[in-house]
Amino acid sequence: MNALASLEERTPPMAALAVAIVAVSTSAILVRFSDAPSIVKALYRVVFTTLALAPFAATYYRDDLRRLSASDFAIAVVTGVALAAHFATWFESLEWTTVAASVTLVQSQPLFVAIGAAALLDERITRQMVGGILVAVCGIVFMSLGGFLSGAALAGARPLYGNSLALVGAVMAAGYVLAGRSLRQRVALVPYVTVVYTVCAVTLLAVALAQGETVALTAYPPREWLLFVGMAIGPGIFGHTVINWALKYVESSVVSVSLLGEPVGSTLLALALLGEVPGVFTVAGGAVVLAGIYVTAAGRPGGE
Repeated sequence: MNALASLEERTPPMAALAVAIVAVSTSAILVRFSDAPSIVKALYRVVFTTLALAPFAATYYRDDLRRLSASDFAIAVVTGVALAAHFATWFESLEWTTVAASVTLVQSQPLFVAIGAAALLDERITRQMVGGILVAVCGIVFMSLGGFLSGAALAGARPLYGNSLALVGAVMAAGYVLAGRSLRQRVALVPYVTVVYTVCAVTLLAVALAQGETVALTAYPPREWLLFVGMAIGPGIFGHTVINWALKYVESSVVSVSLLGEPVGSTLLALALLGEVPGVFTVAGGAVVLAGIYVTAAGRPGGE
């Protein structure tokens, strides 16, 4: 535990965010590679992430879990449900629209985070940060437009439905980030994410059972299980868990807008692994997104 605390002290928060962005960029690709129902993909991603963290929570953070107040536990439960809704809607959106459209629309969350942070968390958002967020969101719109104009749609796709699900996922992700920012000021990372991920997993399991996926919960070949584990280790451990750690040190608006780098990373991975060549709109939009991330990070109070 001392070694873990020492590592935490030595890790620059912005460098950790960079690692997280790379990790979450693999999420859409892994989801597309899997043939399992979207709710099952989301469920096992969270389950395996929770199983990886549970031994640390049980061994080193038992006292922290016991000291968790009723109000903090309730907030963690709400956060877990919001995360489950985010995963369920976003994973499903990838079944009905393109990766570019889904990933970019789900990352429109900075608009909701900025409003919520100012209203609920009393965070000071500078004019430069607001400008950076707006620039980044414009880049997202540009990338989404490129996805539509390219005509790279899935067979039997329903873009309007898929894009709507991605936007719902964005709202849920904003709630998850805001709640996490509040709790991470007073709750250690491992006990926090253990509770949140457990609630998320239970919620997703309930949804899967309600959708009649009982038989399909275990009937998968080794390839699918490897993909589930990959989703947990990459986007789960090195992505969302690192993001939760960073929320203790970095404003939620900066964390959220930094995640706009995910569409850029996903686009590059789609090019390399799926053969999806990005169009002019996608490339130009990606450049605008990166510019918005830089402006926002540089404009945060105390930022460099």
